[in-house]
Amino acid sequence: MRILLFALPLGLTLTGCIARTAVDIVTLPVKVVSAGVDAATTSQSEADERRGRELRREEERQGREARRRERDAERRREPAARDDDEPDRR
Repeated sequence: MRILLFALPLGLTLTGCIARTAVDIVTLPVKVVSAGVDAATTSQSEADERRGRELRREEERQGREARRRERDAERRREPAARDDDEPDRR
């Protein structure tokens, strides 16, 4: 009698576990396909974020090039400015 009292709740608990496992097995292919589709497609917000990053990188590159050109132009002007400031020693 005592065994029956312990076996009944245990049996009901196991059927719930088995049913849950069966549901997980049946829905697994759907989850896998869904994850594959999500990985293969790009949402509009993701595309916008990617485009924004590309634009920022391009602007940073242009800024670096502009600073380099300005620095190079400044270096070319410096020798001429020094020659004008020095007195003629002849």
